[in-house]
Amino acid sequence: MNATTKTTTQIRVTRRSAAYWRITFDNPPLNVMGPQFVREMRDIVTAVEADKNVKVIVFDSAVEGFFLNHSDFLADFKELTDMPQGPTGLEAWPDLLVRITRMPVASIALIRGRATGNGSEISLACDMSFASREKARLSQWEVGVGLVAGGGPMARLPGLMGRQRALEVLLSSDDIDADLAAAYGYVNRSLPDAQLDGFVDALANRIASFDKWAIANTKRLVNAASLPPDVEIAAGWEACMASVTRPAAQDRIKAFFEQGFHRPGDAEDHIGSYLPRLG
Repeated sequence: MNATTKTTTQIRVTRRSAAYWRITFDNPPLNVMGPQFVREMRDIVTAVEADKNVKVIVFDSAVEGFFLNHSDFLADFKELTDMPQGPTGLEAWPDLLVRITRMPVASIALIRGRATGNGSEISLACDMSFASREKARLSQWEVGVGLVAGGGPMARLPGLMGRQRALEVLLSSDDIDADLAAAYGYVNRSLPDAQLDGFVDALANRIASFDKWAIANTKRLVNAASLPPDVEIAAGWEACMASVTRPAAQDRIKAFFEQGFHRPGDAEDHIGSYLPRLG
């Protein structure tokens, strides 16, 4: 079967075959996540859940330097918070992340560029993640601007890397390169950038050749043994929403905007090094 592509506003879906789909984030220049992104992701996740043939999905990016970035702070925040809860009973964004983790399909994050906040959370929701040694940077940056992360990293990271390393990632709010991310268990592997696409494509095609029932039930049993309960994901979202309107957070975000946040340039490229300057 020839690859077919469906184009939406910020996300592209390419069906490499009936069993293997690529989901490409394409919201230049910074690949930020706003309400439109969430609406498109909701449609895509619903389509994956309903399709009987798809066995593996790969998330990647078409935007140079960014896998998926932080939230869109220029968007209408109420558009996101007013979205109806999803099938899990969680709010729109954490609902999507939990559904990605639970869908009867193998999910892989191919991380080239910055995976900050929401991008990190997508990676953590996936079944596997592989990062470009030269170009990937991961971070949960929220504490650095006085926020609490809303997509569940407090619930997911300790199980992957242990409590102390999870707190290092979360409380430092610093950029983590691919080699350290792999050493900590933040991603599966760090690979030379020139090898990343070939490795992920070969793995996805290999999994796509297997029986879907076996994939889905193996994943279901691993999930039962390893996933945090939804109540922990919900608690993180509630703390995130409470943190957004705090004067201390608003002051730090304003200071960050004054230093170049939310527009192409050094502040977005090196978020981790800018955050200590905001105090």
